[in-house]
Amino acid sequence: MKRFFSFVFALLLTLTSLAQSETDSTQKPLNIKGSVGLTNNGISIIPTFSLNAPATIINFYINKNRLSFEPDVRLTLDGRKGGMLFWFRYKFIKDKKFNLSAGIHPAYNFQLRTVTDGNKSWDITQARRFIAYEVAPSFVVSKHVSFAPYLLRGMGLQKDGPVSTYFLAFNTNISNIALGKDLRFSWTPQFFYLYLDGQEGFYMANFLRLSHRKSPFSLQSVMNKEIKSNLVGSKNFAWNIILSYSFGQQYIRKS
Repeated sequence: MKRFFSFVFALLLTLTSLAQSETDSTQKPLNIKGSVGLTNNGISIIPTFSLNAPATIINFYINKNRLSFEPDVRLTLDGRKGGMLFWFRYKFIKDKKFNLSAGIHPAYNFQLRTVTDGNKSWDITQARRFIAYEVAPSFVVSKHVSFAPYLLRGMGLQKDGPVSTYFLAFNTNISNIALGKDLRFSWTPQFFYLYLDGQEGFYMANFLRLSHRKSPFSLQSVMNKEIKSNLVGSKNFAWNIILSYSFGQQYIRKS
């Protein structure tokens, strides 16, 4: 574990130095954007896991040059269950036909735990700590279609919870399909394999989004179907509906 933390620290320093070294005659803009959503069921970035309760989803994207910082917060409405991820991502290759990025994140997962003292018991929120890295190539076929294999490796920093996670997915991104003058539709079918502390499963997920070019609001849905799995707690089918509000701003420092 000490070696891993040394690797993470060295990677952060490398990514930061790479971002700072990218200069040219044109002032690079700072992009800040994000979204806030409400859903009937908070589903994780790994669709096998869900909160099984209404939740809020908050995403931010802060980018300059090739380096970005992307917090991802998913919490039940009372704030007692959910998770917070703090992504640091770097785009190593950015091309018209092929892109490659990698990232790392520390994360917190919040779950209810029953504590008993004598004849009394009550529920507390327990925070579990994780750290993970990802590799995300993308192959662009057209302005509407791309293929994106994805690898996520996660490690729990405590023994009373998941310790070793591998998430391998293959995504087909079908985006910005016109439905009339202003309506746009996006669909990402995802086939993925999940390994969790010796248990494993195969799943099929679908990510759907309906938006309007002149509105910051959109409707989204995640649907996850179990194909074959021996993971404890895995559901045969899970879904949600998300009402999302998007915002964004670009800043350029004046000389």
